[in-house]
Amino acid sequence: MSVFNDIRTAFSRRDNALNQLLLLNVLVFVFLVLTEALMKLTGTYGQYYPNVIRQFQLPSDLPSLLRHPWTILTYAFTHEGFLHILFNLLNLYWFGALIREYLGDRRLVSVYVLGALVGAVAFLLAFNLIPALRPSLGVPLIGASAGVTAVIMAAATLMPEYQFSLILLGPVRIKYIAAVVILLSVLAINQGNPGGGLAHIGGAVLGFVFIRQLQAGRDLGRPVQAVGDWVGRLFSGRPNLRATRGGAPAAAPAPARKATPAKPGEDEIDLILDKISHSGYESLSKEEKQKLFRASQK
Repeated sequence: MSVFNDIRTAFSRRDNALNQLLLLNVLVFVFLVLTEALMKLTGTYGQYYPNVIRQFQLPSDLPSLLRHPWTILTYAFTHEGFLHILFNLLNLYWFGALIREYLGDRRLVSVYVLGALVGAVAFLLAFNLIPALRPSLGVPLIGASAGVTAVIMAAATLMPEYQFSLILLGPVRIKYIAAVVILLSVLAINQGNPGGGLAHIGGAVLGFVFIRQLQAGRDLGRPVQAVGDWVGRLFSGRPNLRATRGGAPAAAPAPARKATPAKPGEDEIDLILDKISHSGYESLSKEEKQKLFRASQK
């Protein structure tokens, strides 16, 4: 069928990370919706939560986690309810497009995955170490919010002056959008969802630290990228090949040195920021975007 071909094509492309993250969330959601409906029709709905959704959601108690260790990541692709997945995917699409355009596909995936993992750790530590949450131990966590919040905070840290046009509000800088997201996460702690709120805050911290470390020359996403490369080779069946000569590994040529571009001056950056404020980030040329990124590394 063409639908399956389209899905396979989407996942086979190497420059399609944003769509792949969106699609993976949608596929898990559709699978769970269809499974739940089928089990209701067949009178087996009582087994849905203990035998199906438990394989995806992150438990807060450590014994359950040890039995389902994969849930430390699968929870970040799992949603219940249309509005739950809708708002998460809209935010991932809007802010993820900025990270992808500016830092590339691999770093977008790194921010999302690391944000989900740090959010999971914050959730687990909170329920197992904070006495006030101990009575609720066992409550599970689902949703992409920790990974999405990491993407939002990463975009806001990288390009704080970039503006989104919001309905009724007009142009709003994303640093203020990120601040509202953090505030809503704190409110969630007060309004009966402490685990979710703390997971969001964990993701936000990761997004901020990731960009600051990247600007300092350290890419925290390298382990994620290495695992992704290994999985890609595993499914493609293409091993790493080394050219040899005379039974010994061929010496690799010395990499050519690239001249480090000079960092732009303040006047140039002011002009670029003025252009963003009047015409939006999309109006910048590729060279202007690169200048803005180099300036953020100062």
